[in-house]
Amino acid sequence: MQALGILRHTRLLVHRAAVRSHHSKIQTAVVGGPVGAPAHRRYFLHENRPVSPWHDIPLAAGSGEYNMVCEIPRWSNAKLEINTQAPFNPIRHDTKNGRLRYVANVFPYKGYIWNYGALPQTYEDPAEVDRDTGCVGDNDPIDVLEVGGRVCAEGSVHPVKPLGVLALIDDGETDWKVLAIRSDDPLAAQISGLADLERCMPGLVAATVDWFTKYKVPDGKPRNCWAFDGQPRDADYARNVIAKAHESWKKLVRAPHSSFVLNNVSVDASPHRMSPEAASQAFGALFSGGSVQPAEQQQDANDRWHYV
Repeated sequence: MQALGILRHTRLLVHRAAVRSHHSKIQTAVVGGPVGAPAHRRYFLHENRPVSPWHDIPLAAGSGEYNMVCEIPRWSNAKLEINTQAPFNPIRHDTKNGRLRYVANVFPYKGYIWNYGALPQTYEDPAEVDRDTGCVGDNDPIDVLEVGGRVCAEGSVHPVKPLGVLALIDDGETDWKVLAIRSDDPLAAQISGLADLERCMPGLVAATVDWFTKYKVPDGKPRNCWAFDGQPRDADYARNVIAKAHESWKKLVRAPHSSFVLNNVSVDASPHRMSPEAASQAFGALFSGGSVQPAEQQQDANDRWHYV
């Protein structure tokens, strides 16, 4: 009876938190206000029970494809990311020096020029030096740049097909950027690698390198650097990068101690695994006493172009 009461309580909280259902059977619930509110959080649920988008959504989507969690819809400016250090790893609006982060519009681009997301169950280990880039991992899940024709919603989960990968070097760390396309995109059947991508979307890879090279300059930072002189590696190379990051995640989630929040409801041999009832109870506690905050005004900055 106690477990049933917890589940009912969780369902009530989810109902009050503006639930959005996605085709992947994953639901998301927003608390703390919309994007632009400092307390904005998007939590993930499956069958009305909380799950971690980092640990509980499987990496493999079948047929050689991978699940992508969309953090940032194309054309938007807010820097949203999975919070690896909070219970249930919600998507949050990232901050720096106490201020919400937005990406500047570097001419001729508007916001993020792809759907930007993460591969669940991956981890770029900062204790391991990559033999090809000569740099350690960046301590995050692997980033995905989804290039299809649809704008994905924040928190949506999509099977994607890897096409290649770029190796950004950020503060001496390897920050892999997997180029991918949703498997349900109208062009997916025509695009299986970098040559197809250039044929169907000419100039996109070059624009991607240009975007990442310059996007921090309006904030007073130098241009970013690349491994391989900014040249992408092919789909097979991308799969090897993903496989290695998946193995690093397995070690992380099965370790007894970590600076990350590794609570999950599905990972075998993980000391951080919770029962669904315990997860629902902990999830309900997160909502108690919370308040909705208005979004901060940022429109003027997001409408400005920077010429670099």
